[in-house]
Amino acid sequence: MLRFVFYLFLIAGCVGGGWYVWDRFPFLHQLVEEKIHARECRTLEIRYSADDIMNRHRRELIKGSDYTFLEPRLLFYPYIMMHTKFTTNNSSTQEGIVLWGLTDGEMVLDTATWERTHGFEDCLISKANESDFKILKAVMEAGGALDRDRLYQKFKEDGQVVDHWINQCRDKKLIVSTGNRVRLHLQNPKMDNLPLTLIHDPLVAKPTKECYRSNKHYSEQQICKLAEMAFGTDFAIRRVEQIYLPVYSVGVQNPDGSILTTYWNALNGKRFDVMGAAP
Repeated sequence: MLRFVFYLFLIAGCVGGGWYVWDRFPFLHQLVEEKIHARECRTLEIRYSADDIMNRHRRELIKGSDYTFLEPRLLFYPYIMMHTKFTTNNSSTQEGIVLWGLTDGEMVLDTATWERTHGFEDCLISKANESDFKILKAVMEAGGALDRDRLYQKFKEDGQVVDHWINQCRDKKLIVSTGNRVRLHLQNPKMDNLPLTLIHDPLVAKPTKECYRSNKHYSEQQICKLAEMAFGTDFAIRRVEQIYLPVYSVGVQNPDGSILTTYWNALNGKRFDVMGAAP
């Protein structure tokens, strides 16, 4: 009887302790979910085959009889899909989905064209903080450049505080300050957009053993923190999941023995341009 009571208390202790750990450490939920889904990866559906792409772009890639295609490879590039809510200019609340690249650090605006933002990776590289984003937002809202006096008026802060923010942002190479003028230090910046990706294609599941996944350059935590700073206090991330974009690596053997490698989006059949694209 005593042994039975002992085991009963032992089981109760294990259950209670396990519940306490589960409740206090939310990151364990993600680990368990990753284990559950370890046998499959969620990807956007492949719409173009490697043969489709090579035949369509043969004249561009094969410049003569001495050039030959190598065996193409199918790679999977990691993105996070954020289920979000945010407010618009008319103060209404919207819910949406945002795709953000863990390789290039940029947000996808439209999956049909794979148009992306430009400038967020610079913020990741420079470790931009909240005051940097205050300056960047103000400059973007002014069309890309404005005077310091306008910044002083906008923030209603002590001039020395705003000057510190400007100098800090300039030191991170995110803005350029010339005299009294401040402008973005980006070529064709594209960061002033709603936190919303237009998604036209369904997600599908593939066995993990069939997915040769590219390396991540940025973590999920880095991207989520960046998005929260970029889109302000009314922006909230409700749920996050990792998905993949199928990309073909197409190699061409040149007459001199060198190899030209290009990357192609298997969703829309267009060139996929990522610095350091090879996994």
